[in-house]
Amino acid sequence: MKQKTEGKHEKTDAAPDIIVITGLSGSGMSSATNAFEDLGYFCVDNLSSTMLPTFARLVTAEQGDKGIERAALVIDIREGGFLADFGEQLAALRAAGLRVYVLFLEASDDVLQHRFSETRRPHPADKGQRLLQAISAERSAMSRVRSLADQIIDTSEHTVHTLRSHLLERFSPDRKGGPMRVQVLSFGHKYGNPGDLELLFDVRHLPNPHFIPDLKPLSGHDKRVVKYLRAQPEVEETLNRFCDLLYYLLPQYKREGKSYVTVGIGCTGGRHRSVMVANALGRRLRRAGFDTHVVHRDVRKSNRHRSG
Repeated sequence: MKQKTEGKHEKTDAAPDIIVITGLSGSGMSSATNAFEDLGYFCVDNLSSTMLPTFARLVTAEQGDKGIERAALVIDIREGGFLADFGEQLAALRAAGLRVYVLFLEASDDVLQHRFSETRRPHPADKGQRLLQAISAERSAMSRVRSLADQIIDTSEHTVHTLRSHLLERFSPDRKGGPMRVQVLSFGHKYGNPGDLELLFDVRHLPNPHFIPDLKPLSGHDKRVVKYLRAQPEVEETLNRFCDLLYYLLPQYKREGKSYVTVGIGCTGGRHRSVMVANALGRRLRRAGFDTHVVHRDVRKSNRHRSG
């Protein structure tokens, strides 16, 4: 069992005055900007960090003076040499009493390469070298900004739609008092751990249907696999213990202001045990009153790998 967060502090009840969207090219900054526009933020792309004090005066102005209630600013590698001033400008904004939240988006090298190859757009840090070298150079150049982030989101497993949903849930100004959403995500460790989990449960200790010839080609959705696993006493014991912990932890997360919690359930291939356990946990959490949905990341990968 593993608990993972990447953030210096949890959100406060008050929405930020300014959200700085930053990170690696191809990690979803444009999608994040669109989500904040939908939340009513005044969004500015590629604002020079040297302009932050001037822009901040618009945010601090009274509404009758045509001030901006809240803003989201994109600051990225296009800043070039001005990136070195980011920390100083950020400290000045906070010293002026503004609530500034820095959101840093990133993804794995493989995912970033794939996204750029799909769009056929040049990488902004490309100086005639290979794409992977440009990604590495940007990752190094942005490391100081990353160290100042309040939250880091790895978007490797996100689509445009899931990233948007994730940001709307976490940053909606009226999220206080609303139902906390719980995502139960099954996956296979052999394909890499998901990047943005609050909790991770490993179920590789359970009997593996992969070694039962009649069950191997099936998935954890199949009633025959479910029946086999339900017959193993350690499966029910594991479910009970996971639920006891979640029934305790989830209300604590909600009390601290979290509106979205992702619980990862991992087995070796993400096809049998993790799928069955995730489905069972989802049903139990819904019966307990939690707004829960279940996602299976890798359940179809085994078939694709065999056919390939």
